Amino acid sequence: MSHTGLPPATDADLARVCEALAMITPRWNMRVLLALSGPPTRYTETARKVAWLSNSKVHLVLRNLCDAGLVQRTEHDARHVTYAHTDRATTLLPVLPVIAAWAEQYLEPKQQLPAIDQIEDSLTLLTRRHAAPILWTLKIRGETSGRALARTVMPDRNWTNIYPPLRQLVADGLVDTDGTGHPYRLSVSGEGLGRVFGALSAWAAGQPLTQAARHSVWGRQTTAQGSRAWVSHQNRTPAPAARAAVAGPPTDRAHGHSCSFKT
Repeated sequence: MSHTGLPPATDADLARVCEALAMITPRWNMRVLLALSGPPTRYTETARKVAWLSNSKVHLVLRNLCDAGLVQRTEHDARHVTYAHTDRATTLLPVLPVIAAWAEQYLEPKQQLPAIDQIEDSLTLLTRRHAAPILWTLKIRGETSGRALARTVMPDRNWTNIYPPLRQLVADGLVDTDGTGHPYRLSVSGEGLGRVFGALSAWAAGQPLTQAARHSVWGRQTTAQGSRAWVSHQNRTPAPAARAAVAGPPTDRAHGHSCSFKT
């Protein structure tokens, strides 16, 4: 559970979203999950779709996805084991285009990235330490000082601990400030996360995606100041594809191209 100074219902909702992000963000999770789209498949077929991953990695990711309740492992006999999406994974898939649409609008990469890389970059930003609680608090309160943010986001810690994650969010372009000693506010791209957080909240609560637009926090429309889009950093790791049934291999970002394969 998240332990913030937000109202209990909001804190519980935020905690579910943070748990959902922690479930889907780990490296390779979404690529392997997308490789399982369609009817149940054997391990060898799944591994062939992500051939750039070692067998040990594929085994580890499949086990983690099973533990997370996103993949069902069925042992038909000792030599016949299949893997398939659970209902929870199936309902997750429509959330991915929402994340891709936000990334496409606000991501400012050095080169064009496939949707799978854009989504993974987005998820990595949102799972930075204290990122989601800070963004939710700014959405609720509007322009807020660092000290006031700390009282809500980390009520049991020294208030100065709020500044490292705040500086990171400013560097990522999700939060704006006029400088040291000035209050903080959501940037345009931070405000744009409304559909993403609304969709993640609906999915985490087992609600239909149509509930996203009516989210108690992110369903409200406000006007953000500033217009700087966040920049995709090169130290992130790859993940899901929202526009393909099967996830492709990671982009070679250093050379601006991606490998391809046929199914």
